[in-house]
Formats: sequence, C-alpha cells, structure tokens
Amino acid sequence: MTPLPPPSTELTADEARRIVLRAQGFLGAPDRRSGVRGVLRHLGAVQLDTISVLARSHELVPYARLGAIGRTTVDRAYWATAPDGAHPARPHAFEYWSHAACILPIEEWPHFAFRRRAYRARPQWGHELPDGAYDRVIKQLRDEGPLTATELGGAKRTSEWWDWSGEKVAVERALMYGEVVCVERRGWKRVYDLAERAVPTELLHDELDDTECLRRLVRLAGEALGVGTRADIADYHRLKGEQFDAVVADSGLVPVTVEGWSKPAWADPAALATPVRGRHRTTLLSPFDSLIWERARTERVFGFTHRLEAYVPKQKRVYGYFAMPVLAGGHLVGRVDPARDGRTLVAKQVTLNGPKAVPAVVQALLEAASWVDCTHVRVERVDAPELRDRLVGELTRALA
Repeated sequence: MTPLPPPSTELTADEARRIVLRAQGFLGAPDRRSGVRGVLRHLGAVQLDTISVLARSHELVPYARLGAIGRTTVDRAYWATAPDGAHPARPHAFEYWSHAACILPIEEWPHFAFRRRAYRARPQWGHELPDGAYDRVIKQLRDEGPLTATELGGAKRTSEWWDWSGEKVAVERALMYGEVVCVERRGWKRVYDLAERAVPTELLHDELDDTECLRRLVRLAGEALGVGTRADIADYHRLKGEQFDAVVADSGLVPVTVEGWSKPAWADPAALATPVRGRHRTTLLSPFDSLIWERARTERVFGFTHRLEAYVPKQKRVYGYFAMPVLAGGHLVGRVDPARDGRTLVAKQVTLNGPKAVPAVVQALLEAASWVDCTHVRVERVDAPELRDRLVGELTRALA
C-alpha cells in the first residue's frame, strides 16, 4: 500500500456539506440537456428497490435532481437503446450488484470484472443450482433472444418469495458471473440477454485486474460524493475497507480534514478547485437516494438521523412506512410519509424541523403531486400539531 501524504486542505463542516450537495447534483443548475442519463453517469449508480409509493426509487432519484420529468421518460432513458451504426443497438445502462442492486452506466461494465471473478470463484450459494439448468438457460437465451425469468420457465417454484425455480437460480447465477446481463426491464421484470450480444464489443472484457477495477471505482465514488471518509467511499460500491486502502493513494483523490469529522477524509480535487455556488433544490428524497443512503454519513453531513421503516413493525415506526426526507436550502428540514388516494397525494405523516420548514415542505409536496398527476394534497398527521393549520393553510392557498 502506497503511503498517503498528509492532508493539505481543511474544510469546514459547511464547506463539506456544500461540496457533497453539488457533487450529488443538488446545488447549482441541473444539466437538463443530458437528462436522466446524465444523472446516471454523474452518480455512477442508481439503486433499485421494489417499493413504489409515489414512484419507484430509480424514478425518484432523477426527479429529485431534475424536477418533474415525465416518468415514462425516466424509464426510457434507462432502458431504451441508442443506434450507433451497429447491430444490436447500444444500451445505455445495465443492472448489477454495486451499492445494492443498481442501474449502472454501460461504460462501467469493465470496472466490475473483479466482482464477476469473485462470484465465479465463490464456493457456496444460498440457492442450489440444479444439474443442467445453467446450460439450458444459456442455450434458450442464445436460441430465442432476450427473455424474462417467466419466459425462461418461471421465476418461482411456489408463491414464497425465496423459493426460486431452477431457471431463476441459473439465470441469476449467470448474471453474477457476467455471462448474462440485464439491460432492460419490462413491467419491473428483468429482461436477460447474453452479455456477448448486449454489451458493446469494446466494453465486453474482463481485462482490468482487480487493482485497476478498484482504483477506478474508488475514484468514481469519490467524485460522486465530493468528499467522504474511507467508509463512505468504500460503501458507495460496497467495497471492503482493505480494498479501499489498497488503491486510494493511486486513485487521484486527495486527503482532507473536515471540521467535526472524527475520521480521515478524501475529496475529489476538482470539487476543491472551484467555488461551490448555485441554487439549492427543494425536493422529497427517496430513502435509497445516494445522497442519504448511508446513515452514518447522513448524520455526519446533515445532522439528520434517518432510517427506512418499511421493514419495521407498524407499531414501532416513528416516522412512517416510506418516510422521505425533505431537502431545502441545502439542509434536511423534515420528513413526509406519502401515499396516493386516486388523484390525491396523501401526506400520512409529516415531521417538521420547526416553523421555517413549512414553506419547503409545501413546495416539495406540491411539486411531487404535480409529478405523479395528483390534483389535491391531503395532510393527515403532523408531528408538531401547532404547525398543522399553517401547513394545511399554505397548501390550500397554493392549490386554490
């Protein structure tokens, strides 16, 4: 491991927070010309999740940065292919295991060679692979073209979510190995294809050794975060701490110290080179948004404790099933647990960090309602009852 130079830059907590916001696309004019694909390339990973309240998380991420962009536009941006003069047409993205199950820019395919190799060498798996299933799935995809798990023979043997069919076990194993790729979803179902057919030829290789894969991913994570600790940057693509340690000195990131942070930090030198200016976004955030997906970092950067409570028993929830933090003025100023009732956006539970948060929450609710084609907003519970009338009054006037 190359020795690290001492930090040459000291950031205040406020400077670090603003660098983080700009790096994540929440401060400054959004690049609407590059749109959703630009957001994906900039972030490097957009997490997927099955929960859909206002919309699914991979839709909420570009919405939070770009505003009320059409939802069909979002899906088309991820999954539609672009002709590049060759056949088949070039995909923009693929799915793989990064921070979790994520949409990744197709250009990052070579960077995950280290993970594909690790999966191929893995001795034990949670699902048993039936004899012959792997070869059958590969042959079927080769003969018939891109297919869903249902089209391959069914995703499950029974109704239990974990009881996968042999075909599903085989195709997911092939996905992890990199022989199969998902570059499209249809109705939330993965569409599997042979990587040799779907991934552009110049990217379809595992030529990068593990060290180079890790170096590139650490650099990209540092750029997407702006500034972060070892744990922050490693967690972005779920690398191990020792993997980060082995490459950070050659990653191009520079050591810094941040006021109030107890651990060493690294920053993107480009983020340090230019003043952080511009307008702040006011928006609801998916709990799976990369700005806040790491709880310890969210507390450190924003002084805001947040936990997804979708998997917490209802009687133990504090903020609600899918409480979405409200970002305004570069701070997290409250939470909204949303639902939909026809064309009414329902704020089942609203948490406000004081009276100054009311206008921001109103703005965030109105924009979200417009985005999902709701014409009304109904507030059910406000954790600060004394602010309920003000919140409802401002919403009513805005909708009148």
